[in-house]
Amino acid sequence: MEYYKRIWDTQLKERLSAMGAVLIEGPKWCGKTTTARQQAASVISLQDTDLRSQYFTAATIRPSFLLEGDIPHLIDEWQDLPILWDTVRMEVDKRSMPGQFILTGSNTVDETKILHSGTGRITRMEMLPMSLWESKESNGKVSLNEVFEHPDLNFFEQSDLSVEDLIFAACRGGWPATMQLSDEKSKLFVVKDYVNTICKSDISKVDGVTRNPKLAQKILKSYARNISTLAKSTSILADVVASDNISCSRNTYEDYIAALEKLFVIQDVDAWCPAIRSKTVIQSSPKRAFCDPSVAVALLGLTPQSMRLQMKTFGFIFEQLCIRDLKAYTVNLDGHVSYYHDRYGLESDVVLHLGDGRYALIECKLGSSDIEEGAKHLLEICYLVKKHNENEPQVPIREPDILMVITGGQYAYRRDDGVFVVPIGCLKD
Repeated sequence: MEYYKRIWDTQLKERLSAMGAVLIEGPKWCGKTTTARQQAASVISLQDTDLRSQYFTAATIRPSFLLEGDIPHLIDEWQDLPILWDTVRMEVDKRSMPGQFILTGSNTVDETKILHSGTGRITRMEMLPMSLWESKESNGKVSLNEVFEHPDLNFFEQSDLSVEDLIFAACRGGWPATMQLSDEKSKLFVVKDYVNTICKSDISKVDGVTRNPKLAQKILKSYARNISTLAKSTSILADVVASDNISCSRNTYEDYIAALEKLFVIQDVDAWCPAIRSKTVIQSSPKRAFCDPSVAVALLGLTPQSMRLQMKTFGFIFEQLCIRDLKAYTVNLDGHVSYYHDRYGLESDVVLHLGDGRYALIECKLGSSDIEEGAKHLLEICYLVKKHNENEPQVPIREPDILMVITGGQYAYRRDDGVFVVPIGCLKD
């Protein structure tokens, strides 16, 4: 079976060279174990049905038995035995060497079941489903990192992806298991099964609290209807209880959302609130988002064929696709995303922050006809930052390093006003 190289391969190698252990977190089926196995010298899987009982017995007698093996030693789905967290931490202290262990898990650490945070011993690395570059669909003719390094760069490139290609890629998602399948229906089935597994099983297993699969499905479906929007929790909850007269209190809703966040399914985008407007003007609600655009597509019951007739809906899905890929392309630069939106309608769909303070203002516009509007918004935000710095020199705000409109179109180039126009099918890290 072919291994598709991941952007996280480099990240894992670097972390292993610096720390005693690496915890790889992320959504189920995003490729954590497969990526870890490329660099592990020995492996135990706690979900191996043939050996599971032996592993659990060993953990009750001496947990350190499970840490024996050539290094890096991979412990897959470690959270099934939470005691291993502190066992690994102590063993790292004892050995005093980097690159000893790799842990993988599909939900966040339950802090109540561990004694120590692992700071200084265990570093966390969060993975995502595959970007278009990792799935070999983006031709990678425009490097995001190179654009950050050379913001005056000029180029003219062309994407190989049509809108129909992007629709299918968004419906299928970045799940590595789909890359080995040849049948389109089978590829689309994977994410549907993922959603069903989350609702029927994982949402209860994540912390041992029994939850209603039907209610979980309703909450996720309402979330999908509000994807890439600033919908308030009260609005989503109202939508949930309005369907089939299902009962759900605010506390119950928040409990389900917290569980879905632990599973890395829901990954909302926070607001960027620079002091260029009054705080009462800038929106601060989170933007609703999933780990992968295909989750929203599956929940809404859409197909590539039906999506072609709902291009407005695909515009929201396209933004999710861009956010997923942008996160991946800047993982080695300690990147994270936010958004800007104010009550005057001025917005930047994505504010892409790097660990060294540099950032890009990005608009996601599916059609070429919307490029001008997107560029106008970005230039106006840049102007507001400059005016703020002139009026408030004591508390300056860094001016954006890049202004970019990501499109579903064909051509990549730099406009005369400095705004980059780049098809998502041309981007890479």
